[in-house]
Amino acid sequence: MEIQQLKRCPVGIQTFSEIIENNYVYVDKTEYVYRLTHSDAKYFFLSRPRRFGKSLLTSTLRCYFEGRRDLFKGLAIDRLETEWAESPVLHFDMSLAKHVDKDTLESMLGFQLSQYEKIYGKSDGANKLNDRLTSLIIRVNELTGLKVVVLIDEYDAPLLDVMHEEHDLPVLRNVMRNFYSPLKACDPYLRFVFLTGITKFSQLSIFSELNNISNISMDDPYAAICGITEKEMLEHLDGYIERLAEKLGLPHDEAVRKLKERYDGYHFTWPSPDIYNPFSLLNAFSKNKIDNYWFGSGTPTYLIEMLHKYDVTPQEIGQRETLASAFDAPTERLLNITPLLYQSGYITIKDKDEETGLYILDIPNAEIRTGLMESLLPNYLASRTEQGMTLVAKMYRAILRNNMDDALTLMQQFLLTVPYCDNTDYEGHYQQLFYVIFTLFGMYVDVEVRTPRGRVDIVMRAGGKLYVIEMKLNRSAADAISQIDLKDYPSRFALCGLPIAKVGINFDSGKRTITDWKIEQS
Repeated sequence: MEIQQLKRCPVGIQTFSEIIENNYVYVDKTEYVYRLTHSDAKYFFLSRPRRFGKSLLTSTLRCYFEGRRDLFKGLAIDRLETEWAESPVLHFDMSLAKHVDKDTLESMLGFQLSQYEKIYGKSDGANKLNDRLTSLIIRVNELTGLKVVVLIDEYDAPLLDVMHEEHDLPVLRNVMRNFYSPLKACDPYLRFVFLTGITKFSQLSIFSELNNISNISMDDPYAAICGITEKEMLEHLDGYIERLAEKLGLPHDEAVRKLKERYDGYHFTWPSPDIYNPFSLLNAFSKNKIDNYWFGSGTPTYLIEMLHKYDVTPQEIGQRETLASAFDAPTERLLNITPLLYQSGYITIKDKDEETGLYILDIPNAEIRTGLMESLLPNYLASRTEQGMTLVAKMYRAILRNNMDDALTLMQQFLLTVPYCDNTDYEGHYQQLFYVIFTLFGMYVDVEVRTPRGRVDIVMRAGGKLYVIEMKLNRSAADAISQIDLKDYPSRFALCGLPIAKVGINFDSGKRTITDWKIEQS
């Protein structure tokens, strides 16, 4: 079948005018722009994970307020908007201020202010950042006779990498607080204020002083303001699906299933349309290949640090329940890591219990699950991460061939070469290691699975078989198999429709590896 000529995918392009003027494919979000700019509120905050389209949305708002109607021809807002009233726009991109100290941050903020001061002038007495912003807003209003639009993209970017630090976070937070503080005092001169970010730092003046800001992050009307819904993908990107399906040698529906499994699953309210990660989806269409693009675009260092801070094991990341109030918890006073995991895109809403009001949260899709585990693997392998990934690939191949014996031999050999790690003298360390590696396979894996007579250490579905795995420390594989038999764990899974294999594994804390194992068919 001949594939139609397709527009280029705007991979990494976050400027609305560039996408339109250079004829890139654009999934129309301008109806949300109209809804946002014609609502009752003036101040808005939107939280979404990184690489989820926040910057493109901010750029779209800028073009709208600048009155560039020609860019919106044929889009939803073109038939909705009748006035196209122009406004002066001050657009600040805080994503430029990552991994910086106090002096660098102040310098970068000052530079962004100076670009507008070249156009509108600068008051002689305004030297501090907050005074310069106040003066700038007032001067723009006076010179143009129009109320000012302020757009702040990635407002929290300077703080993300230091959120786990007790020294640097307050220092940088004070700089940002001072910079944002004029927005409330300048209310008479402002038409519209819009901020995007990942987390909510309550002690910034945006949230502590600007108490009338509307947080639309979980509002139903804006559930799909960023990201690509399944409906949008099927309606507007079907040609790319056809091209990908042809490249992979798959039927159309099977290609959609693979895309859904890898990139879908996000929900920012409930109920919500299914939302795909736009960065990964467009990369897959551009490169004509399904891969883990989102994780490849940046290592979540702050997340790994926060997992350590809150002592969260890999298997505890997903399968969480929480009340709505937790989503709005201040980042500085988190009692657990759930809000940060959610806001960062590592878990998402999967359901809601209407009786209790509890939201059910879990890892969105296969890309996030495998990416998380790949990021966590170095915690268990010391400096041998590359060798560890090779091990994972070889174990994966062995298990797909229904050869668990070879897979465990590979792990035994590898663990003997890993330098000494702390905390290897308890069974949970090895359970966590197995969970990380099995999850990297992209297969179903669960730990501490309840049965009528106890809990199974690990249950894994792979290669058309269900493995019931029990682990022991400094005992024997026979003891592990005996426990499986004594508590009749396999009967809990009798209706799964798959052959069941019992696996008993013993670790030696002195040798820090597997010493023996037994595999039996149930």
